[in-house]
Amino acid sequence: MEEVVILEKVYGDRSGFDKLHRKLHSLLGDLEVEWKLSATTKNWVKVSLRGEDEEISANLVREEFGEVPYSLKNVEVGKTYRGRFIDLGKVGYGVYVDIGIFKPKPKDALIPLYYLKKTFGDKPVRQMIREFGWIDNLPVEVEVTNVEFGAREVELAFTEKQLKTIEHWLSDGYDKLFITGTISERVEEALIKTGHGRDVRRMEELGLMETLLVLKRGTQAPGIIKAIGPHLKGAVFGAIKF
Repeated sequence: MEEVVILEKVYGDRSGFDKLHRKLHSLLGDLEVEWKLSATTKNWVKVSLRGEDEEISANLVREEFGEVPYSLKNVEVGKTYRGRFIDLGKVGYGVYVDIGIFKPKPKDALIPLYYLKKTFGDKPVRQMIREFGWIDNLPVEVEVTNVEFGAREVELAFTEKQLKTIEHWLSDGYDKLFITGTISERVEEALIKTGHGRDVRRMEELGLMETLLVLKRGTQAPGIIKAIGPHLKGAVFGAIKF
């Protein structure tokens, strides 16, 4: 049997499992392989593969979805990782990102306060989180700047690409909604049901269960949250308001 922990999490309403089965079906449908999906440490998804083509299949899965580093000793300074915000606002000295370190024990990496202040100006972390619409599980692309193996500490910075994206989100003048904990298809259904589809300029899948809505000019994020929120049980919302 082959096992791969991919760079996606399933949580919230757990609709991500069905969507992932569909994706795997189109990826591996022609191969001699069976798969099982499960949520592992901190909601990362494990794909277990069994059959004649399990090795090829595991490589295809890695290629398509990426794989967590698993162990602290695999984490390299200067390398890029795809992680998720976790426990946002719980501490004042930075923001934590889960990049999928499970051994020797589960460990989150830190984007430190001095870096955030240097990058986004001198304001408290909680204010940044609020203004930038950041919510737990939002996928971010990060680069490792320091690893202390003894203390098991990992420090991060955003990649250039991620910084450009954040700057664009904050400067284009359109209200935005980040929605985590449900698949984009469910977000779309909720928008159609409530008649708010016409208020959305663009919808973007940031991850399996993470969606960005860019709203049309004059449409305000709080109003949309109020309308679609009741249709999306288990979802969490963040907003950038202009």
